[in-house]
Amino acid sequence: MTIRNRISGQFTLIVASILIGFSLLIYLVSATYRREEFYERLKNKARTTVRFLVEVKEVDNDLLRIIDRNTLTALIDEKVLILNEKNELVYSSVDDHPVRYQPGLLDAVRKTHEVETTNGENELVGILYEANGQRLVVLASAYDQFGQSKLANLRLTLFWGLLGGIVLTVGLGFFFAGQSLQPIGHINQQVQTITARNLRQRLDEGRRQDEIDQLAVNFNAVLQRLEQAFEQQRSFVSHASHELRTPLAALKSEIQLGLRRPLSVERHTEILQNLLTDTDRLIALSNSLLVLARTLENLEAVTMRIVRLDDVLFTAQDELLATHPDYIVHVQYDQIPESDTGTSVVGNEALLVRVVLNLLDNACKYATDHRAQVRIGTQDDYVWLSVTDTGIGLSADEKLHIFEPFYRAPGATEFAGFGVGLAICARIMELHEGQIQVDSEPGKGSTFKVKLKKA
Repeated sequence: MTIRNRISGQFTLIVASILIGFSLLIYLVSATYRREEFYERLKNKARTTVRFLVEVKEVDNDLLRIIDRNTLTALIDEKVLILNEKNELVYSSVDDHPVRYQPGLLDAVRKTHEVETTNGENELVGILYEANGQRLVVLASAYDQFGQSKLANLRLTLFWGLLGGIVLTVGLGFFFAGQSLQPIGHINQQVQTITARNLRQRLDEGRRQDEIDQLAVNFNAVLQRLEQAFEQQRSFVSHASHELRTPLAALKSEIQLGLRRPLSVERHTEILQNLLTDTDRLIALSNSLLVLARTLENLEAVTMRIVRLDDVLFTAQDELLATHPDYIVHVQYDQIPESDTGTSVVGNEALLVRVVLNLLDNACKYATDHRAQVRIGTQDDYVWLSVTDTGIGLSADEKLHIFEPFYRAPGATEFAGFGVGLAICARIMELHEGQIQVDSEPGKGSTFKVKLKKA
């Protein structure tokens, strides 16, 4: 079943239920009002008749019968009976038609003073009249032809109104459901035209006021992320191919040179040394590619726990100085923590060490004095760490691409590296819901700052 038919059916069911309930309520209220009104008329008739008979001495049974038959308010098939305490008939408004009633009805009237019941199609009331030491039971019955006719007409009106309302609801529900789902159909048509080669296309976002417009906005955001992922993938392949091409071409040239003609031992040694250098570069590049691939692939499966950011910093400092004894790292607290947990964050210690180690290594590598200035502190609900160097710096355009895989600023090509470290740092900080920012000017150095939520 389509969504359009389902919505139309549900809308019809809800409205039909409301109409049926409303119709039943109207009919039941009208029927109750008719019955109560007619019973009240019967009671008034019974009280008037018994008072004429008992309290007006000039009126006898025959005269009262004539009055009953000729009154303007006489009811259809009207019958009035008056019985004494011995259940003997004192008065009857009709002589030719016997009036039948249940034997226990008279006792019930004497006990409750008033009884409302039915006698076939007629309504019947019984009242107890006490006056001048007499206890008389008055039974009055009649057929409410006018009231029943109005109820029949009301039933017919409600039935056709209900039927017409349901038919109209089905039509309107189907129409409005189609109108409401038309934007979704339009979105489906647009989505069908989007392919891996056409990720730049975007859906019509309308006025961004309803849920469907928000769906288009969110879908466009997903397309934006997919396009960025595809661009990063293409950039990754392009840069990796470029980085691999240079040492492979050098290897081939050295091998061809060695095979072209006999060379001296010194020349062979030089060629082998060049081959070793290019091989080491290939191994380093392969390791960088492997680290990047593994890091980006397994980030979601890492284990998080509470760690101190200053402990992470000192661990990264020890690893850096162990491999580069000539590097200098100066650490300074922006504000001494009041407790041991002042710099605690939730994260993976190994990944955070990789981030800080990469920032320290870049700072010392690009600085002429191989020195990095590190500051650590807290601000509101965050712990931050900044690494400052006096290196080559970055332009505004270079800062936009510095966290892309294999991107290297023009001034950084003279230094060793492949441009994957900062891309890994950015991905790790994204996993930790943290931030990494750079502030730099060409020729004046750079400051990289990371922020993480306090534990």
